Amino acid sequence: MTHARQHGIQVVAHRGASEDAPEHTLAAYTKAIEDGADALECDVRLTADGHLVCVHDRRINRTSNGRGAVSALELADLAALDFGSWKTGEAYKGRDEDPDWEHRPEDREATSVLTLERLLELVADAGRRVELAIETKHPTRWAGQVEERLLVLLKRFGLDAPATAEESQVRVMSFSARSLHRVRAASPTLPTVYLMQFVSPRLRDGRLPPGVRIAGPSLRIVRNHPVYVERLKRAGHQVHVWTVNEPEDVDLCVGLGVDAIITNRPRAVLDQLGR
Repeated sequence: MTHARQHGIQVVAHRGASEDAPEHTLAAYTKAIEDGADALECDVRLTADGHLVCVHDRRINRTSNGRGAVSALELADLAALDFGSWKTGEAYKGRDEDPDWEHRPEDREATSVLTLERLLELVADAGRRVELAIETKHPTRWAGQVEERLLVLLKRFGLDAPATAEESQVRVMSFSARSLHRVRAASPTLPTVYLMQFVSPRLRDGRLPPGVRIAGPSLRIVRNHPVYVERLKRAGHQVHVWTVNEPEDVDLCVGLGVDAIITNRPRAVLDQLGR
């Protein structure tokens, strides 16, 4: 595989450089940018008082020292919690080496709850083009308010209405076709990605929901049904695969000609691609 071909694959930091630093924290995204990631991936949820925060789970129990659903908590409640120290405990027992990140309780911003607004500021100040793949999480009690707030925030940064999809610095991803429909209806040029844990029978021929041009299949789909990637490509779609961490899976994705690799280990994948 030539370097020229490999350079066409975008390396996306899944929840930041989340193997080394706590997922969805400023520390993880700062490290991903330093590591050279082409893009950052984040999940967004709406707080009880209407702020978009970068949290994957419906509840905060796993990734913080608090409890409860994001949608039932206000930003001030979340800001008082620690979203970082868990990463230095169970996650690293038995590892041969320490992570490239160290929990510093005095550096609260690095491991506090991260708002999407703060992440957009980080991207704007990166000093180079860094793209952002934003996943809307559904179902949620806030339904379409998630997309509404997202587009208002993107507009504030001048990112809501790119001239063309190819020029866009942001793309919106979701397992919910309805969520992507809302985004396309409000901002037709903003690229959307349909995420898949499995391939529904009606989409097996390579079709995607109306207006969507990027497929986001899981690594399991790609491993078990590599021919599906070929169908997607023949239909003119891009293919962004999650979550690709092992060298043999990177090789598989390169061989299939995928367009983006979403990984917890952006630096290692870039190294493997000769970058």
